[in-house]
Amino acid sequence: MNKEIIKIFDTTLRDGEQSPGASMNTEEKIQIAIQLEKLGVDIIEAGFAAASPGDFDAIEKIAQRVTNSTVCSLARAIDADVKSAGEAIAKANMKRIHTFIATSKIHMEHKLKMTPDEVIQRAVRAVSYAKEFVEDVEFSCEDAGRSDIGFLKEISDAVIDAGASTINLPDTVGYKLPSEIGEMVRIMSDYTKNRAIISVHNHNDLGLGVANSLEAVLNGARQVECTINGLGERAGNAALEEIVMALKVRSDTFANYETNINTQEIYPSSRLIANITGIEPQPNKAIVGKNAFSHESGIHQDGMLKNRETYEIMSPESIGLIKEDTLVLGKHSGRAAFKDKLAKLGFTLEEEALNKSFERFKLLADRKKEIHDADLTALVTNEMTKATQVFELVSLQLMDCSNGVPSAVVKIKKEGKEILESGIGAGMIDAIFKTIEKISGLQGSLKGYKVKAVTEGKDALASVTVTVSFSNNEPAIIGHGLHVDTMVASARAYIGALNSYLSMEGMLKKR
Repeated sequence: MNKEIIKIFDTTLRDGEQSPGASMNTEEKIQIAIQLEKLGVDIIEAGFAAASPGDFDAIEKIAQRVTNSTVCSLARAIDADVKSAGEAIAKANMKRIHTFIATSKIHMEHKLKMTPDEVIQRAVRAVSYAKEFVEDVEFSCEDAGRSDIGFLKEISDAVIDAGASTINLPDTVGYKLPSEIGEMVRIMSDYTKNRAIISVHNHNDLGLGVANSLEAVLNGARQVECTINGLGERAGNAALEEIVMALKVRSDTFANYETNINTQEIYPSSRLIANITGIEPQPNKAIVGKNAFSHESGIHQDGMLKNRETYEIMSPESIGLIKEDTLVLGKHSGRAAFKDKLAKLGFTLEEEALNKSFERFKLLADRKKEIHDADLTALVTNEMTKATQVFELVSLQLMDCSNGVPSAVVKIKKEGKEILESGIGAGMIDAIFKTIEKISGLQGSLKGYKVKAVTEGKDALASVTVTVSFSNNEPAIIGHGLHVDTMVASARAYIGALNSYLSMEGMLKKR
């Protein structure tokens, strides 16, 4: 029996980035897009081209790198937005413009201040104009969950006639129950028949995003919009990993459907995005949480020892979670062995990134007795996603603050020249950051600071994530740092945020 394919539309790079503190630089977005392609995502919503020069640049570069997935840009139903989207994805192998306008009474009256007829005219214009750039146009009825079903039919007719091939029905505020989403999708699916694919985009404000998405599939939706780890503004979006594994594990209920997702890439995708954004899934998060395959209860452990299926409905291996082994490489290991190990972990690096990662590995091998897969994954991810390095940390010296004022001496390389500065602060971290600001000439406002051990042990690699705002008019920037010394990792993280900010400023000047 031929199964119907449920298209997976991933919006981690667009809606997911709207999570507070989840902004990413261009290199980070490119690496996520490459991983999403490896995961088997059908459509990658790479961003909102008109939102900023940084978004446009990232979408344009992703469009040139991704070949097996459709690359999509969001656009409001405004000519300038549609044009930006079309230009950003112009070089993509497969491309889509996703345009939208609100269709609920409350949005039309209070936000748009437009009549229903004006909304339809604007929607038709946007779709018609998008067709000048691409064949594949998706139209979203923003706040469809609270829209009149008669108006949804009317505007769908109009945009389908104008060339839209996908109609998206978002539950924008996460208000609907599964039965209500199911009914809306069934009515609209029956109404549009073979004229367009019905898609859903469910937010998780009531914790129903995944349930609503699955109910939509059973009622005729053939595309589901979601994010890795359920990232997204407010309470987030329906989680890709939960939707995909529910469809697979419950093949009795979803016997007629399948996805193109390579499920063994789910866990690597989750870890990459957690490392880049600094937003870790909660420990008991379904599928990818730290405790998702842990069994502490004695009764459970007894059952697991006799037969894993007593308490596991899926295997860790099915999502790409392989029991970690110790990396049998040390400071005397060569590039060939290092490259081979990376390949086994799923990394394919270009020559420059491979060389830099190998250098970092050799330095780490001098400091740690045992290097685990998690150490290597964090190190390589950090290297792959670095913005253009204007500043690079050379050395850091700290003064004991037990009997005096905390102070730091920082040496940074800029354009081949080493600059040495010292500074004081309310604490060690404050002293480090203020000294870096002296050298850079830019003052940041620290919005968030997180530190965690990548693995266990006294010599664990410290991973530091900082969120810094360098301008009141732009979103806060994330920076990452890795080192066995937490203070050095903190300095690297702050410099990473600084480099990302400067790379975005460079894009602004270019455009």
